[in-house]
Amino acid sequence: MTTQSRTTKVVVALAGLACLAACGSKAESPDSVIAKQLPVAETRSVAPSPTTETGGLAGVNEPSASASPSASASGQGGADRPTVAKTQKWVKIFSGPSEKDIKPNADKAKGSNTVELNATENAQIGTYVTDGAGRTLYRFDNDNAKPPKSTCNGSCATAWPPLLIKSPGKIFPDGIDPQLIGYVERADGHCQVTINGWPVYYFIADAKAGDINGQGVNDKWFAIAPTGGKTKPIPGFPLTSPSATPTN
Repeated sequence: MTTQSRTTKVVVALAGLACLAACGSKAESPDSVIAKQLPVAETRSVAPSPTTETGGLAGVNEPSASASPSASASGQGGADRPTVAKTQKWVKIFSGPSEKDIKPNADKAKGSNTVELNATENAQIGTYVTDGAGRTLYRFDNDNAKPPKSTCNGSCATAWPPLLIKSPGKIFPDGIDPQLIGYVERADGHCQVTINGWPVYYFIADAKAGDINGQGVNDKWFAIAPTGGKTKPIPGFPLTSPSATPTN
């Protein structure tokens, strides 16, 4: 009875934990997590699925080799097609732009499974990065790049929505070194795109493609360059924004 009671407690606890998924990973089903923790005698009669045998737990965190875009090129030559240049758990960063336009989710809070990053020229600030809709992306001086860390939460993240990548994700850069692109887990558990370690954001006051109203705000927010650096300030800035301070 003692063994059965102990097993029951493990099952109940793991059933709750199995529903949680961290940034860049997928939660396993309660049944699969519980099965791994029960005594061998109780689970040995259940034949493991092919996925478990080939991927195991590692398969939860790493994409399978068959997911490579070169393997799904419909039998055509893939010389001009972007290939996977870098993989960070469930997010694949490609070697170049997608063959078709990628429109980001209109609701920034929900993020997207596919993200496009474009190097864009501006006479005032130089080359900066935009998303697939041409919206300006920013970096915050209070953040950290090594290791990557976002400090903009709460009301700050309302004014400066983070660029979120959902799992499984794909990022297609145009004019940005794919090796500089990645993501970081935020305090709220979401995955935020990074460039050279710097988390990237939108600005709520940018209404259309090409707007750079966040440039120089509080002398801490700047459109991010393809290298992850800050772009040039605009004369007359910095501006101030009461909602642009970090809230942890």
